[in-house]
Amino acid sequence: MRRAGIAGLVIAVSAAFVPSAAADGLPVLGVDVGSSGVAAPEGVSRYVTIPSTGGTLVERIRRDGGQVLAASLFRGTFTIPAVAYDASAGGLSGDRHTLVLIEPRTSFPRATTRLLVLRTPSLRYRTTVTLRGDFSFDAISPGGTRLYLIQYLSATDPTRYAVRSYDLAVMRLDPKPVVDPRDPAEKMRGQPLSRATSADGRWAYTLYDGGGGTPFVHALDTARGAARCIDLDGLDRARLWRLTLHMTGAGRSVSVVDATRTELRIDTATLSVESARSRPWRPIVALASAAVALIALAMLLARRRPGRLVPDLAP
Repeated sequence: MRRAGIAGLVIAVSAAFVPSAAADGLPVLGVDVGSSGVAAPEGVSRYVTIPSTGGTLVERIRRDGGQVLAASLFRGTFTIPAVAYDASAGGLSGDRHTLVLIEPRTSFPRATTRLLVLRTPSLRYRTTVTLRGDFSFDAISPGGTRLYLIQYLSATDPTRYAVRSYDLAVMRLDPKPVVDPRDPAEKMRGQPLSRATSADGRWAYTLYDGGGGTPFVHALDTARGAARCIDLDGLDRARLWRLTLHMTGAGRSVSVVDATRTELRIDTATLSVESARSRPWRPIVALASAAVALIALAMLLARRRPGRLVPDLAP
């Protein structure tokens, strides 16, 4: 799944880190979604961060109309976490009661990572998480009790990472990474390109480029702390950075989309992959098969003698 090899783009980006730049937790600088914010799929509010003198202003604004519904000022510099390079935003729990912000990085790697956890919708302070090492925010459980983080394992290669779980109840990082149980020893590698999240916030689906190997979708069950890596064989690697993920079919599938064309679909019940381009022909094939069956039946009936179809009632 996570084959060895690093794309030339990764090498170029790694060499472009500038200490004076600022961004959120992703290893590449310049991706900041604080001003655009994060919202629940069916929520009426959006949460945004605004740099302020001596701290960070966090606002809850109405999505329809932009009215400020709540605001709080916190010391330090924090922002809404981006979870993929297409500016997909994260940090809001499925029950909409917890919001996680991350301290923007100024370099890669960084020695310490800080996250600010707030209660929503009131925007009251809950706790601060301080970790030794370089992490970015990945996801949060629906009830806001557990964080999932991306830990960067190499000071020179941002595609090498591990998924870690952090228990907010006991303020402790789980010593074991979250892995696919089918291949727990396999090393994770890649860059997150796009994110889709189930309506209840339980499942986080992330499209990775594979770090020079096979592209894949990382399906994370944030309620159970379980993961599956779904290989996407056959995708054109030259177009990977144009692809986005979308929840489709009322949550029954995750679609890999290039502009307006759907390339693949993942069944969220079975996590199996299906080529979307072959799907439009299925109804036509089904209709053709039914037509052939009807013609065959008509020919069979035509060959039968009338006496076999209608009983002879003559005395």
